[in-house]
Order: sequence, then C-alpha cells, then structure tokens
Amino acid sequence: MVCFRGGGSGLLGGAVLNKALVLERIVARLAEELDLYLRAARTAAAEATDEQSKAENKYDTRGLEASYLARGQARQAAEVEQAVHQFRALSTEPLAPERAIDVGALVELKGRRDAFWYFVGPRAGGTEVELDGTEITVITPQSPLGQQLMGRRVGDPVKMPSGEELRIRSMV
Repeated sequence: MVCFRGGGSGLLGGAVLNKALVLERIVARLAEELDLYLRAARTAAAEATDEQSKAENKYDTRGLEASYLARGQARQAAEVEQAVHQFRALSTEPLAPERAIDVGALVELKGRRDAFWYFVGPRAGGTEVELDGTEITVITPQSPLGQQLMGRRVGDPVKMPSGEELRIRSMV
C-alpha cells in the first residue's frame, strides 16, 4: 500500500487511501471519456462525408458543420489521450511527510465540519472519481486551489473561495 497519513483519520473510516487505486480510477475515467470522444468524432466524420450531407445550395452547411464538429472532437480525444499518458507516468510512491505538495499529490483538506480529497494532476481538472465512498476531485496546479496548494505542507492552511479556511490534513 503506497500512502502516508498526516494526522487524524480520513474519510474512509480510518482506512488509508491507496494512491495507485486512485490513479487507476482516474485513468479509467479518462479512458471512458476518450472512447466517447473517439466514437463521436467517427460519427461526425461519417456524417460529414455522407451523401445526404452534400450541400444542396450555397446556404446548406450541414456537411461543413459536421466536419468542424468531427475535427473538434478529434482534438478533444487527442487531449484526453495525452492526459491518460501523463497520469500513467505519475509515481504511485507516497510523498514523504516533509515534502511540499506537487503534481501527483493526493491531498486531504479538513474544515470545521467536512473533509475533501483532491488529486493534483497534470491535466483533466474537474475529473471526479470515487474510492470506497470517498469522492476525489482532480485539480491542476493552474487552478485557483491548485495554486494555493503547490509548495504547501501538511498542517498548512488553505483559503477556499467561499472564505472558509481549511487545513491540509494529509497527503499521499
């Protein structure tokens, strides 16, 4: 099990989060998204080249619009594919307690009432996965929360957009 608990019990009933499983779930979610984009791009490309999409007059842009859509979806698929490769390249080794948060860190933030888990990823901010009933949200270093977390350590405070102050309770 690759992890570090930095004080207090986590949301998993005292269980330790397995960083390898979290990464596996993120990659699986991104692979699902990639498949969806690829299928949509193929469908749009087929529509763009279909006989029925042939322009009937100079104002008929159905085929052109379908080709733009296919190109955009193919571009999205390429971005997701790149994200999959970057996540697969991340280490599943635990971060030492004295290390600062960086890309690849699994971070638990604790407020007065609630605790939240975030994975600092190279891309795919906003992706959500669940592990044993705990929701983990991917954030990037470029996001507002990611900017605050980068370089911080267990015990440091973090101010949320709502004004609530949370503490970094643990990191893996």
